[in-house]
Amino acid sequence: MTWSFEVTPVDHPDAAQLLREYLDEIASRYYERQVTEEELDVLLEENHSRDMVPPTGAFLLARRDRVLAGCAGLRVVAPDTAELKRVFLRKSERGKGGAALLVAAAEDVARGLGATLIRLDTRDDLVEARALYARLGYETVEPFNDDPYAHHYFAKSLAPAVPDRV
Repeated sequence: MTWSFEVTPVDHPDAAQLLREYLDEIASRYYERQVTEEELDVLLEENHSRDMVPPTGAFLLARRDRVLAGCAGLRVVAPDTAELKRVFLRKSERGKGGAALLVAAAEDVARGLGATLIRLDTRDDLVEARALYARLGYETVEPFNDDPYAHHYFAKSLAPAVPDRV
C-alpha cells in the first residue's frame, strides 16, 4: 500500500471532485440528512477554495496505490501561520494510515509556504478528526475566528524540516 501526495490546482477535475465529496459528507453529517445537489452547489460557492494556491495556500491530493483517495488544503493567514482546511479521505480509504500521512504532507507544504505554526478549527460532531489532530500533536487553543460551525480550535508548532543526510 503506497500513499502519495501532490500539490494540485483547486480547479483540477480531481480536486473539484474531492471538494464536492468533502462538502457533501460534511454538510450531510451536519444537517443529519443528505444535502441536495442544489444545496451542494451553493455550499461549494460559499466555501470556495480558490485561495488555496501558492503563495496564499496550497491544495493537496492524496492517492493510495495511484487511486484518488483524499485531499487537504492550506491557507496562509499570516506570514508564519497556515490554516489546515478540507482534510478528507474517501470512506473506502479510511483506516489505512492515510490520514496521518496526509496531515504530515500538508504540514511539509505549510513549512514550504513559510509557516512555523499550523492551526485548524473543527466541529463538535467530527470526533474522529479531533482524535486524529490530538494524536498528531495538535493542542487546543483559544478560538481564532468567529465561524459559527467551528467549535474546537487546534494549533501545532512546525519545526523546520530536517534536510536529508548525505
